[in-house]
Amino acid sequence: MRRLARFGLALLLGTVLGCQTPPSARPTESAPGLVAFASDEGLARFSRAAGTVDFPPLANQFEAQLNGAFCGPTSAAIVLNAVRNRSADLPRDHGRLKPDDLRNVPAGYDPIVPRYTQDNVIAAGEKTRAQVLGEPITINGKPGRDFGYQLRQFDQMLRANGLATRLVVVDDRVPDDAVRADLIRNLQHPDDYVVVNYRREAVGQRGGGHISPLGAYDATSDSFLVLDVNPAAAGWVWMPAATLIKGMRTFDTVENRGYVLASPR
Repeated sequence: MRRLARFGLALLLGTVLGCQTPPSARPTESAPGLVAFASDEGLARFSRAAGTVDFPPLANQFEAQLNGAFCGPTSAAIVLNAVRNRSADLPRDHGRLKPDDLRNVPAGYDPIVPRYTQDNVIAAGEKTRAQVLGEPITINGKPGRDFGYQLRQFDQMLRANGLATRLVVVDDRVPDDAVRADLIRNLQHPDDYVVVNYRREAVGQRGGGHISPLGAYDATSDSFLVLDVNPAAAGWVWMPAATLIKGMRTFDTVENRGYVLASPR
């Protein structure tokens, strides 16, 4: 009975928390059709892939999410830092400094490296940090918790931080071939990026909804490289196009999941 109760709780968490993975989950690169980036086959795919122009800037700015609800802010920070890189007006997140950190710092010197962080990207958007972490909000006229980010909430946060975006909800009106072509086209063009919102269970992984950027496309295997921002749950992985689209073609709170194309404004 106790084991059944634990299983039920893990299942509930995986369903409710947008980026949360149940505590018992293990890395799932070995799920059917998924190929770990660091494997021999994964590296072979990358070496022959044509759509890799987004990979270097994203990899250079990559970081793992701080908590289970922050896959959206983490993906946003990575993309924003890739787009804006060494811009003169990058924000400085002083919230990460402790009072004692400045005790021996010379007067007038700011030790914070200017960049977007998982914390400061949230502040620009409409959804508050408290709401991201479960503060009740009104959903379809009823109070409820909305952990993490739905696709439109994520898109709004990117735009509030100064990016131009195009949002695509992958519902029954959007053919698989159109989604595949759209993602490939973006990955073959520099200075714009793809962030996907999919359900882990639908792609053979454990957990609920998740958000991460794409890093490459391999035509031979017809697979996309998902730069998973939660390496504690699943590392970077090549995911078959049909599997990824299936994961995006899932319902989330008010509508289906999908993807966002982001570029400089």
